[in-house]
Amino acid sequence: MEDPAPAPARRVLILVENLPVPLDRRVWLEATTLVAQGYEVSVICPTGKGWDLPREVIDGVHIYRYPEPVEAHAGAIAYAREYGHALWHMARLARHVWRDRGFDVIQGCNPPDMLYLIARLYRPFGVSFLFDHHDVSPELFEAKFGRRGFLYRAMLWLERQTFRAASVSIATNESFRRIATARGGMAAEDVFVVRSAPRVEIFEIRPADPAVRRGAGTVLGYVGVIGQQEGMDLLVAAVDILVRQMGRSDIHAVIVGFGPHLPEVQKDVQSRGLDRHFTFTGALYGEDLLRVLNSCDIGVSPDPKNAMNDISTMNKVMEYMTLEKPVVQFDLTEGRASAGGASRYARANDPADFATQIAWLIDNPEAARQMGQTGRARVFEALSWAHSVPHLLAAYDRVFAKRG
Repeated sequence: MEDPAPAPARRVLILVENLPVPLDRRVWLEATTLVAQGYEVSVICPTGKGWDLPREVIDGVHIYRYPEPVEAHAGAIAYAREYGHALWHMARLARHVWRDRGFDVIQGCNPPDMLYLIARLYRPFGVSFLFDHHDVSPELFEAKFGRRGFLYRAMLWLERQTFRAASVSIATNESFRRIATARGGMAAEDVFVVRSAPRVEIFEIRPADPAVRRGAGTVLGYVGVIGQQEGMDLLVAAVDILVRQMGRSDIHAVIVGFGPHLPEVQKDVQSRGLDRHFTFTGALYGEDLLRVLNSCDIGVSPDPKNAMNDISTMNKVMEYMTLEKPVVQFDLTEGRASAGGASRYARANDPADFATQIAWLIDNPEAARQMGQTGRARVFEALSWAHSVPHLLAAYDRVFAKRG
């Protein structure tokens, strides 16, 4: 009797617009986790930040890249140009993936909330759509531009269409899960929480590098995007208060990252005469990122309280906690849900209170050390990527079960 033929591999195409892969840490963890479970995974993403090959295979993930679009900063025309560019190239490359490798599921990682349009092209061929809800786009627009209006309402409409098109949705936290069921109208059994979280075996605690610390008594660390809604102006103001009003002249802030507002932040630092208190490293990855973060004493997350940030999980907070760094952040709902007792919480968007919380950690080193240990324990016990893997796999099992 012949052995039964092996079951065909599950084939997935992941679409991501705002970062190249593998730089997008969440998408890369998802893709490599699926490959490890026997899935065939293809990714379409932009080029950029040194990831400029149009086609390559890394760790079993087949990556197709298109030319990086210009990021929109204001107005409907700018958004139409950025997202139209991305959608055209995604549709073009999806044809190549369909021909070369095929796919059963398209996983769309927003923003924008228009990736369901690509999935709709393949629905007649039995392809399912899974929505990976990274950002609440309407709230993101409001936070970025300080208004609502026509574009805000259009984004609410697109969000509803995305949820309606999705067979299954994955949310980054419980707040996003509530949006999927309440605003998106999805059934509770079709929404899975897959937290953005570090892979703890990569984030090792190591000795500090004196070259990073530059002789400072206290080193603040920031890692992430430097854009309109990340609150870097509030962080610079807080350091200014620490240095000039509180007499903390031995403080230094190391800023790791890139983004459209980096030049403005650097000008702000220079205009305040704080150059010697800041180092801007640009984007760092792997060993270089670990070296810098391990050299910091306090992890800072100055994202201001607004409708978007209040319900968003910040990757940087999770990374600080994994490396046993106490955190200072504004009092955000999901920030508190992630960090718990591992963080000091400043009053909403108040740089003076942000500075006060940093000063408290400096003046209470034993409490700061215990907070760092608490954060690392929280990650290992409940928040690391290992805890998210079963939920990701369950979401995909649900997709394929609904396919029949």
